[in-house]
Amino acid sequence: MKRLYTVVILFVLTAVMLSARLYSLICDDEIAAVSSGRGYYTVRSVGEYAGIYDCNMLPLVNYSEKYEAVVIPNNEIAVKLQPYIIDRDAYYKGISGNLPFLCRVSPDAYALGGSAIIFRSKLRTDKNQLASHIIGYTSDNVGMYGLEKAYNDLLRSDHSENSVSLGVDALGNVLGGIEADISYAGTVKSGIITTLDRNIQLICEDSAKKHGIDKGAIIVMDTVSGEIKAAVSCPEFNTEDIYSSLNDEASPFIDRTFSAYSVGSIFKLVTAAAALEQGISPEYSYTCTGSVNVNGQVFNCHKWGGHGEIDMSTAMAESCNTYFIALSEYIDKEKYIETASSLGFGSPYELCSGIASASGNLQSVADIEVPAERANMSFGQGKLTATPFQICRMTSAIANDGIICEPSLIKGIIDKNGEIKYSPVLQSKRVLSYKTARTLKWFMQKTVRAANSLSEPDNTSAGGKTSTAQTGRYDSSGNEIMNCWFTGYFPAYSPRYTVTILSEGGISGNKKAGPVFKEIADKISEYEKSLTVK
Repeated sequence: MKRLYTVVILFVLTAVMLSARLYSLICDDEIAAVSSGRGYYTVRSVGEYAGIYDCNMLPLVNYSEKYEAVVIPNNEIAVKLQPYIIDRDAYYKGISGNLPFLCRVSPDAYALGGSAIIFRSKLRTDKNQLASHIIGYTSDNVGMYGLEKAYNDLLRSDHSENSVSLGVDALGNVLGGIEADISYAGTVKSGIITTLDRNIQLICEDSAKKHGIDKGAIIVMDTVSGEIKAAVSCPEFNTEDIYSSLNDEASPFIDRTFSAYSVGSIFKLVTAAAALEQGISPEYSYTCTGSVNVNGQVFNCHKWGGHGEIDMSTAMAESCNTYFIALSEYIDKEKYIETASSLGFGSPYELCSGIASASGNLQSVADIEVPAERANMSFGQGKLTATPFQICRMTSAIANDGIICEPSLIKGIIDKNGEIKYSPVLQSKRVLSYKTARTLKWFMQKTVRAANSLSEPDNTSAGGKTSTAQTGRYDSSGNEIMNCWFTGYFPAYSPRYTVTILSEGGISGNKKAGPVFKEIADKISEYEKSLTVK
């Protein structure tokens, strides 16, 4: 009888253990998927999320492709796929289980024919991603930076999908003889349209690399509308390897297009504008001896021995510091700050959520009550800082005959049916008189055509201004790091584009940034002509 009781107890315990094991299998996420699918296991892959486009509806994401194979463990196809596997870690991890899984493969995997299930999907971004700071990146299909973050809900609300359903047993083993139910992803129509021009963006990025702008920025703006056509920040970050970019000493995640820097001689345009608006003649004459004493502080001109007697246009072309120091003494202080403020200095500007220009720093009226600070501001030094975006906007106002625009980055939104809802046209306003703007444009054209200029284009005419700003920072050799600038517009007599270039480091704005402007103006002009021919 005791032996019978022992057998019964062992039987009950075994039944309980088997029931518990079966319950744990059913509750397992993967096996639960099989159970709830009534003998089918479905593998899914997003084919394409809603897009981000340039102003001509060219894709800025989703323009590269990736290939994924459905790998079935313990199947001869899994072995045949091995030569084509790209993600080997994922392959060896998945092959140790029972359930089918996706693995990146090369396009050559199509050579296996119908025996292999290969999905073609859009690669969201790649290591050579254009406008990486504007586009941003995703993590687990969630926007983390740039437009991907700003428009995350919209961009992730619409997508196409690849899927395959395979017959499996209770343990997830794929059953033979049951035809796979395969669905391939279609094209997604929805997304956002930016003001960027893919071709102009590429021209600018290539030029930055060619001319060795390791740290800096380039921004191109439509002079009349304020639409941003290109925005380059160097160095760029690798959207395929975010971790390495995060640990890069060059800080690639800083968007230098919208970061503030010491400005230098470009600000002489503002000093001249304030003087002209106040009625001071461009013929105002001053004799530069090479230095000037302002309440005991000596300010030097870059030309040893001075420029001699010069007027405003020559002082601009020669970038004479002492001329503008003297000129600033005749400008009403409140009007001076008001002119700079109306041109965008000292104010932040938001283009969309998460993408905004820093305010920089504009001296106050109280600041320039101090003669030395007013002298510093007159040629763009002292407390003054501004972003490449702000400088480009200011230059556009001059090129646009005194009318400042409200810059934009988003042109419109496309719904799921492909219908476009355009963003409202932003307002513009006059900040300089027509006469003042035309005079400043003449100064800038003279500057570009100067004998030592390295910025004059071959294919178009232009106006511009160089700048070499002290930073107070020094390299390992003890040499001061200069911010080298060029800002300009083209064509000279009917401005279409405004371009601002900043390089952290270099000898001078003319030598470092001037050739970049020349190349960009020439290449954009060629690009525009090619569109006209078509």
